[in-house]
Amino acid sequence: MTYGGTCLNVGCIPSKALLHASEMFAEAGHSFGELGIQVSPTLDLPKMLEHKDKTVKANVDGIAFLFKKNKITGITGTGTIKAAGTVEVAKADGSTETLSAKAICIATGSEVAGIPGVDVAFDGQVIVSSDDAIALPKVPKRLVVVGGGVIGVELGSVWSRLGAEVTVVEYLGKLLGSMDADVSAQFQKLIVKQGIEVKLNAKVTNVVRNGEGASVSFEPVAGGAAETLEADVVLVATGRRPFTKGLGLEELGIATDRVGRVEIDAHFQTSVPGIYAIGDAVRGAMLAHKAEDEGVALAEILAGQAGHVNYGVIPAVVYTSPEVASIGRTEEELKADGIAYKVGKFPFTANGRARAMLHTDGFVKVLADKDTDRVLGVHILGHSAGDLIHEGAILMEFGGSAEDLARTSHAHPTLSEAVREAAFAAFSGKPIHA
Repeated sequence: MTYGGTCLNVGCIPSKALLHASEMFAEAGHSFGELGIQVSPTLDLPKMLEHKDKTVKANVDGIAFLFKKNKITGITGTGTIKAAGTVEVAKADGSTETLSAKAICIATGSEVAGIPGVDVAFDGQVIVSSDDAIALPKVPKRLVVVGGGVIGVELGSVWSRLGAEVTVVEYLGKLLGSMDADVSAQFQKLIVKQGIEVKLNAKVTNVVRNGEGASVSFEPVAGGAAETLEADVVLVATGRRPFTKGLGLEELGIATDRVGRVEIDAHFQTSVPGIYAIGDAVRGAMLAHKAEDEGVALAEILAGQAGHVNYGVIPAVVYTSPEVASIGRTEEELKADGIAYKVGKFPFTANGRARAMLHTDGFVKVLADKDTDRVLGVHILGHSAGDLIHEGAILMEFGGSAEDLARTSHAHPTLSEAVREAAFAAFSGKPIHA
């Protein structure tokens, strides 16, 4: 057992190491020549996986260092809450230790979810979860990804860049679930262009291992002929669920919802006074930075301060190439709520820095209130979208308008100018360079 949970060990950090490395491999093989750099890259998968493992170790060791530096005692084992203020830890050597505290925080994260209604026999080699897909010993010839959400498209793109024939099977009628429809549609076109096959509105009915490979059967959601795909590896990436079993919650009367999330009040307290919960174990987006913000807010509350998390301004990022980033409301959500809004869009094809970098795919989209001009959402598809989205985050945290962003000077040439141009389009109806 190590520190850092899912994110550092088998989630955010290792997947981003592989995403970056595979992106560099793909660029070396396809776009370096246009920059006057002639190379013929050769894949060294063991070395790439070693880079991933070193990255994970550095981050995990960093957490251990912070524990020591801040005089935090770390105890490794399986914890059970026996009562308010009491936790029993079962250790690997068979011994137990009882801990007492004024406050207990449940931050047990999440685990891989299967396919609803389908019995999936994960074996870690052929039928795998995201935990296994970051450590495949060789590039599969054919990879079928069940689930077209963030995890599915990220890991699917990694192995596609490295040479696998990838097919994504998604139940919904779009990739990336709750993302803005404009972004999702353009994103799908781009990954199909990159060689990934996409099957939407497809309900998976069976995943079964056949000797050295496996097959995935699915049928159209609206009805129709079933189809079966053969694969060397099947990645089931249908999301995650709260990891809250075995904590003693039921015995204590701590309320959970139908999917196992711990119910909390506005101050993160459960139905039992003195016991709190944050992160993937509670409602809201399953994002590491959301959990971090909640942890900070809870610590402030326990210290007698006014901890708070603004859930309307939490960015979400998909680390594909190009990246996808979103914050605030989507256009579909605004329409559904009857909110009058303005739209400003600007393509990276018209951005000088993007042209120089050969990263002109995608666009920036700014949504602002029609009457007040207050920015309600920002959505970006493009290179470095995960960094650019924070212009919107800061603006929205302080209730800023599209005009505020449009009239803020941006260095030239930078990718961030595209964000400013989209704000101009939302504010005045037209970007400067159009």
